[in-house]
Amino acid sequence: MPLSVWLCSDTTSEESSAKDSPRADQDLCGRHRQAVGRELARHLIDACTSPGGVVADVFAESETVLVAAAEMGRLGVGCVPRLPVAQHLVGRLRQQLTAEQRAAVRLRPHGPHQLREALLGFEGRVELLIAALAPYPEGGRPATAELMPCPSCRVEQPTLGAPQLDRFLDDARHVLAPGGHLAVITTARHERGRLVDLAPGLIRRAAGAGLAYVQHVIAVRVPVEGDALVVQPGPAELAQLRRAQSAELPPVVSVHADVCLFTRTG
Repeated sequence: MPLSVWLCSDTTSEESSAKDSPRADQDLCGRHRQAVGRELARHLIDACTSPGGVVADVFAESETVLVAAAEMGRLGVGCVPRLPVAQHLVGRLRQQLTAEQRAAVRLRPHGPHQLREALLGFEGRVELLIAALAPYPEGGRPATAELMPCPSCRVEQPTLGAPQLDRFLDDARHVLAPGGHLAVITTARHERGRLVDLAPGLIRRAAGAGLAYVQHVIAVRVPVEGDALVVQPGPAELAQLRRAQSAELPPVVSVHADVCLFTRTG
């Protein structure tokens, strides 16, 4: 399996954004702010597209991909089926982009299972699709999600089930330009006491849909000093700190994202 490591720490941009607009940044939880991350988005856009190309964020739960696309001279399309998230994104885009840059952003009221409808008019022209899958299976949405202040947590949908995933991959091939790329960002998860990695099954299903597997990228989210990762847990992780004698699992801090890159070959 071809493997690459990208350093994608967003520490500087997050601190700057929080300083400029602390209230808006607090609207989204840390997981949704980092679902893709500004530096990872810029890496993907730079590696897979050319100026003027079309970039689509299939699970647009933060503004990071759309802002990066506009700043880099691309047309950004965000699939946003939930009104609270769309309202949040509109506010964030107004804060971070000029009027000219916002003219290169489109928000479409469609989910990932409606990809062809969402990208109507862009068929065969999309250079990059970015899809950050939800970290829990169908039916596994946290019961407390609707009570959370984060608009994305309140309306987030589960990871695509097998039939939906097959349709999504088929639609992805339809809208991608020849040589265009699909970047699927996954997070390993625990189900019934075992670790589940979505990547192997995803690669098999993508091949069946006519998408060739290109590369597995490990996107390191935290800063690196020398040969050490600088892990800085936020308030939510610190609140989970356990007693030394506790039998519970330790708190989880997101250190990296797994990115599977596919391409349309014909």
